[in-house]
Amino acid sequence: MAAQQDTERDETVSAFHEAVNMTAGQLEKWLATYESKSVGQSDGGESVGHASGRRIIKSLKTNTSDLTDKDLAHMRKVVGYIHRHIEQRPDGDITDTRWRYSLMNWGHDPKK
Repeated sequence: MAAQQDTERDETVSAFHEAVNMTAGQLEKWLATYESKSVGQSDGGESVGHASGRRIIKSLKTNTSDLTDKDLAHMRKVVGYIHRHIEQRPDGDITDTRWRYSLMNWGHDPKK
């Protein structure tokens, strides 16, 4: 059972690092921008994606062996969001689009 859990952990971490192509430092800088704060679903407070970005930074800075089950669950959520959102890519230049900004809140810059 432990070997299966280790394999699942490794697969989750690998998929997360494949999908999240921004460093913790890049993501921290991005989350401080107006553009970052201007997108995403919220109830008047911080958007879901912005809050997720802060949690992604924490995961990027945490040793794999120290990740909790909650961390791993969030990492799977991040991978799923990025994969779904990439499929909705708009036509044309994406540089200054809400679509790109939203993805960047989740740690993925499609321009990289």
